Amino acid sequence: MKYCGIDLHSNNCLIVVIDDHDKVLLEVRVQNDLAGILKLLCPNRCELGGVVVEATYNWYWLVDGLMQAGYDVKLANPSAIKKYDGLKHRGDQADARYLAHLLRLGILPTGAILPKEARATRDLARKRMQLVRSRTAHILAAENITSREYGSRISSNQVKQLESEQIDAMALYDDVKYALKANVAIVKALSEQIEMVEKRIHEQVASKSEYRLPNSVPGIGRTLAPVILLETGPIERFKDVGNFASYARCVNSEYTSNGKKKGEGNMKNGNKYLAWAFVEAANIARVMTTRPDAFMSVRRQKPTE
Repeated sequence: MKYCGIDLHSNNCLIVVIDDHDKVLLEVRVQNDLAGILKLLCPNRCELGGVVVEATYNWYWLVDGLMQAGYDVKLANPSAIKKYDGLKHRGDQADARYLAHLLRLGILPTGAILPKEARATRDLARKRMQLVRSRTAHILAAENITSREYGSRISSNQVKQLESEQIDAMALYDDVKYALKANVAIVKALSEQIEMVEKRIHEQVASKSEYRLPNSVPGIGRTLAPVILLETGPIERFKDVGNFASYARCVNSEYTSNGKKKGEGNMKNGNKYLAWAFVEAANIARVMTTRPDAFMSVRRQKPTE
């Protein structure tokens, strides 16, 4: 059998093919062109026991193309792969060979490859988070302007409702008004896009039977339920509840010696979006339990948060 490791970069990739004795049979750098890569692998196709690609930010096109061509593709989890720190030489060639080597030994830490459609909706939910964070930055900027000029800041809900005429009526220098108008205009544009994205996400997941389960949990509603559902993916890929809890970053990590804590483990293991969703759900559930009136007031003011 032969094994292939691909070290993927932004505009090129290094392809290495090894045999059962780790002998390098092919080692070549090519441009990120699917047709060229398939042509290069074609002579070894029948003997390839698998192809491993590192989970970089741009792996979709390559993994999907290889799988569509019939290759057995594995997605390497880079945060779980540790190399010997004493190595004197490290580079693309060594990385690609190491991926193929781990695949040959059957000890390659892998990540899940979700179907294209599920991936697209999940990424749209992540886009919503990005838009909300951007909107929050501009809301805070507008609040800070009023705090500097008046000694007290207006609320985020007031920022969202500000109109250009109201800003013109404020006792501020013209340049300050321009700055405030810029923030408010971006807030309004982002709010419109967030609303459109939320509607699309809800249309995609609300009809699924799995959606009703997380949506029934206190603290998890219309916004968090799709995130948890989409980031979890097929629940069958987790062997038991402990694996899922670890993936959600809900398990402590620490190194101890002689009864004392000496450090922490790999905190990047797991899904940061899923971890965020559960933290938000826990905080909302706590407020619902301790201050239900305050919670309902906030929900009425911020229907899209």
